[in-house]
Amino acid sequence: MIYRNFRGQKLSALGFGTMRLPVRGEAYSDIDEERTKEMFDYAIARGVNYFDTAWGYHDGESENVVGKLLSAYPRESYFLASKFPGYDLSNMGKAEQIFERQLQKCRTDYFDFYLFHNVCELNIDAYLDEDKYHTHAYLTAQRDIGRIRHLGFSAHGSIDVIERFLDRFGKDMEFCQLQINWLDWTFQDAKAKMELMRKHGIPVWVMEPLRGGRLVHLDKKDEDALRALRPDETIASWAFRFLQTLPDVTMILSGMSDLDQVKGNVATFAEDRPLGREELDALQKIADEMIAASSLPCTACRYCTSHCPKHLDIPELIKLYNEHRFTGDDGFIAPMALGALSEDKWPSACIGCRSCERVCPQGIKISEMMKDFSARLQA
Repeated sequence: MIYRNFRGQKLSALGFGTMRLPVRGEAYSDIDEERTKEMFDYAIARGVNYFDTAWGYHDGESENVVGKLLSAYPRESYFLASKFPGYDLSNMGKAEQIFERQLQKCRTDYFDFYLFHNVCELNIDAYLDEDKYHTHAYLTAQRDIGRIRHLGFSAHGSIDVIERFLDRFGKDMEFCQLQINWLDWTFQDAKAKMELMRKHGIPVWVMEPLRGGRLVHLDKKDEDALRALRPDETIASWAFRFLQTLPDVTMILSGMSDLDQVKGNVATFAEDRPLGREELDALQKIADEMIAASSLPCTACRYCTSHCPKHLDIPELIKLYNEHRFTGDDGFIAPMALGALSEDKWPSACIGCRSCERVCPQGIKISEMMKDFSARLQA
């Protein structure tokens, strides 16, 4: 197992994410404890020492199961992370109540790592409102008395949102968890977000390295191209090798669902094998083709916005539409971002006048995009 140093502590480079544990039936909350125990035991025996859970994972059951299974091991033998669920605005103002319950569920007296969960457009104002909610004050107080050893945040929001959070609380943030993979390196501005963390001197934790499994199976021609470069690597391992190439990455979390995935990931993390220039170029070429195949070619020239009678931010809506269409209609990034806007700025506010289309250099059928986007959001 590869290890990374974080403030004098030895963390396994592979972290065990617990959002996609095996279940017994159809219910997301019905975690198969026997199979999960087998997965945990295998991972721990081979050096994995970081486990990441959260209040909402598996409809609240992840923390219970993680706490139960890890209690069989000495507390000092593993690192445990959980998060304050600010992605749900109804939780604002309940930091103390939720934190105390999380300690009980996880059967622990402290969290090694604790995060503001998903800083984004929808909750940034509430996270920053200390007069009303006191979230930052409460969590830093818990850190100061040792019930949180290291405080950080995760983010799916835009760079502007992340910068607002860092401008206010950056001095207290010891790490940041971001969605980074070879597809989102440009598609979701992951490269720019990582550069922002470097500017602030904040180590990066990675979530969604396989983009929910999307990067495990590619078109045959793309898989053949990668295998020609590295015949002994699986397609999934390319995603991890990409991340091993990035010097600012400390922790790579993988939400593993069965023992075979654990075995494969543990084998990959037996050694560092960063990618070379030719290999990185090959991944970028595949990413560009995948994105182009399902994206509208907006260049954000903004000619359209000056002609929109509803004053819609059309380039931003197209960007969200591209992400939502690529990810699938169960994606949450676009609904999350739109939730921070008033309804008169949603795609449904488009009146179909096509004034924007008459000046679009790319010939994008914007009115049709708005109609399709609205339908997808309602699906």
